[in-house]
Amino acid sequence: MKNAKKMTVTTLILGLAMALSAVAEDRKLDYQVLSTSRTSTMEKELNDASEAGFRFQTVMGGDTALGGHEVVTVMSHGGEAKGHYRYKLLATSKTSTMQKELQAAADEGFEYRGQTVFNSAFGGEEVVCILERDLDSKSHPSEYKLVATSKTSTLEKELREAGAGGFEVLGMTVGKTALGGHELIAIARRTKGE
Repeated sequence: MKNAKKMTVTTLILGLAMALSAVAEDRKLDYQVLSTSRTSTMEKELNDASEAGFRFQTVMGGDTALGGHEVVTVMSHGGEAKGHYRYKLLATSKTSTMQKELQAAADEGFEYRGQTVFNSAFGGEEVVCILERDLDSKSHPSEYKLVATSKTSTLEKELREAGAGGFEVLGMTVGKTALGGHELIAIARRTKGE
């Protein structure tokens, strides 16, 4: 009887250890860093990485030690299905253009994932937005509002108005835009129809 209990306890402990090991294995992440000095190539690189099972994590625009002005994106892979996500990159120096492009992409099922400001060789300073579409999920259409102003007091006022309308702020950058000079640029979202 004692040996049977020892065997049962040993079997349970081994089973638990194997289960914990499997969970730890599932938590391992692999990363891929994408960088380019041309925003026009980043969308292709994002979708190529997605086909390999990677998913967008974060984006940053700026000067790197060897690359100069670059957009740098981090993608991660944690065992998700390959080709599960599609990406769209929006880049413009005009905030009114970004608002229109952002809403058009949202109408196609894309959702905001990140933003940065990037100093491109051809376009000057551009606001860059990364959008993601989950191909396996039914999309809930979103409505986007882009708030751009040079004054923090105006930003607060406009965000309060947006918040009263159900918009949630997703991200903010400071950039030099074509019309507004240096502006605070905030992007907010609400579910369409709210």
